[in-house]
Amino acid sequence: MELIKQYFPDLTAEQTGQLEALGPLYKEWNEKINVISRKDIEHLYKHHVLHSLALAKYLDLADGSTVLDAGTGGGFPGIPLAILFPNVQFTLVDATAKKILVVNEVAKTIGLKNVTGIHARMESHKGAYDLVTSRAVTTLTQMIAWTKHLNPGGHWIIFKGGVAADFRKELPPQFKVTAVPVRDYFQDDYFKDKFLVDISRKK
Repeated sequence: MELIKQYFPDLTAEQTGQLEALGPLYKEWNEKINVISRKDIEHLYKHHVLHSLALAKYLDLADGSTVLDAGTGGGFPGIPLAILFPNVQFTLVDATAKKILVVNEVAKTIGLKNVTGIHARMESHKGAYDLVTSRAVTTLTQMIAWTKHLNPGGHWIIFKGGVAADFRKELPPQFKVTAVPVRDYFQDDYFKDKFLVDISRKK
């Protein structure tokens, strides 16, 4: 948690309490349902919470806006972002029912009113969102194919590891692609090959 406070010194008491609660909650749930790898659970705050919050450093989400976290798994990046942006509505979707069970229970336990967890495949989910985000789920091409019907404004921010030049090559020219190094925000070797890939349809 000290790592989170280092980069986000202006957290409210409520936000601090919610973030502090994630450690014991995820450890407890992970013993019942494996939503985070066993070796990674000890690094929850750096590898999952802080990584998720890179989006908050990059983009200030507007109050009242709607965000879809596609293939959320155990709730990342959606739950940490929902803590930081209490006036933004987050919908967390995953095709694995037990993961959505964890998402909804964690959100309820820490008092998050702006999170809805839904068990569904992305292709069959219905809705319209201002932003689609996702973390380490699939290729950029596949994620856009799965979620374009949910994204009328055509804006995605995808968490990806790899080489920045490859992201541009993966998508056709009608998309604008910007790869933002997470190391721009968090000076730690863990983030050295991790990016926020900002994708939008060219006007």
